[in-house]
Amino acid sequence: MDSLPLFHRIAGQPVIVLGEGEAAEAKRRLVERAGGLPVGEDDLAARLAFVALDAPEQAAARLRARGLLVNVVDRPELCDFTTPGILDRAPVLIAIGTGGASAGLAKALRLRLDALLPRALGRLALGLADARAALRQRWPDAGARRRALDAALGEGGPLDPLQENSAERLADWLASAADGLAAGVIEIRLRSADPEDLTLREARLLGSADLLAHEAAIPSEVLARARADAARVVLNVGQAAPAGPGLVVVLRLSPS
Repeated sequence: MDSLPLFHRIAGQPVIVLGEGEAAEAKRRLVERAGGLPVGEDDLAARLAFVALDAPEQAAARLRARGLLVNVVDRPELCDFTTPGILDRAPVLIAIGTGGASAGLAKALRLRLDALLPRALGRLALGLADARAALRQRWPDAGARRRALDAALGEGGPLDPLQENSAERLADWLASAADGLAAGVIEIRLRSADPEDLTLREARLLGSADLLAHEAAIPSEVLARARADAARVVLNVGQAAPAGPGLVVVLRLSPS
């Protein structure tokens, strides 16, 4: 991964769009769809710029020298940022990027995901936002709260986001919810260096861990499946896992 995906709020903000023709119009529509205000190069309040010109190099360099982040249509090597394929289930937004490699691939993936994700997904997100106070009251500890939500939102759970009526089940789940994964230490012995060999349970544990303790030889591709904000400790081979609050997941390599 050589890019950091971010959601940039531009509602009510000026965004420079340079160029004529369909490519520039598409960028103007994209900006307007997000609530931004397409403007010309002279607007000094803008922080982002889209360039759709036949010879964009000078314009891109000029804007970049002003401190703007620049996107140049069909020239990924000139881009500070790229625009992903967007799947909108407001307030849920799913962005699909290929680093500028293939807009067609991003579109194909967006269409496939569009058929999979329920239209009511946004209602579930809004319901969870409204339930924040009730969630904190039910689980005052942040780790316990997260583990309960992980269990509820997981595949086949009562709030499974791929099920059409999950939003309608939210109140009932809150009234009778289980605690999800318990705190404690769970060890996973990897059978290979391929993260695709993780079982569904193992992937769920990695995604829920508060502390990840792992041997130094564990591949980075496997470690990337864990929560980015989970604390991490590197273990020597055979070293016992440290005690810690919440769920501790230990990753070891199986003997050859």
